Amino acid sequence: GGRHWAWEWLHQRPRRLRLGALGTPLHGSHGYVFGHGDSHGLCGAACHWGWGMSTPAVKTAAGYIAGLLFGLGLAISGMTDPARVLGFLDIAGAWDPTLMFVLGAAVGTTFVGYRLVFARGTPLFSAKFQLPTKQELDAKLLGGAALFGVGWGLSGYCPGPAIASMGGLTLPLLALLAAMVLGWFIAQRIAR
Repeated sequence: GGRHWAWEWLHQRPRRLRLGALGTPLHGSHGYVFGHGDSHGLCGAACHWGWGMSTPAVKTAAGYIAGLLFGLGLAISGMTDPARVLGFLDIAGAWDPTLMFVLGAAVGTTFVGYRLVFARGTPLFSAKFQLPTKQELDAKLLGGAALFGVGWGLSGYCPGPAIASMGGLTLPLLALLAAMVLGWFIAQRIAR
């Protein structure tokens, strides 16, 4: 009783919370997950302690979970191996089409996922979607894309797999990460 009622409820009925949290958003309703301040949803426990669903801690946790999923996907698909990426770019030699299938799956998932997310009208952890407003191609975009492609082709890493590969840090990977950070600082200086 008393102050910790939501915590006790969470441990008394974990199956109901999990099924509601996972299943309900899939069929269009979000009452169980972000309930209306009642004790039947995640918001019931969170709001009891004064946590809003858009607090920095919740946004940070969501970012970590997304990053974990991204890193796991890269590792499971073998995209943290620069030899596999370089094999894809070596069209005239021993071409490895694996990257094409990984990118195709990512585009398909994103295509469906974005439509589901935008159908909600607003994001879960923010007041509005943060979408790019610039839509024209300019010299900065094309030059940055060309530099990115050259760096990717020379190293076999793009930034995501490079960061995901830090668990098996090697000297070439360390050099790439240092150069990548230096490149970010140089780009910020140029942009001023």
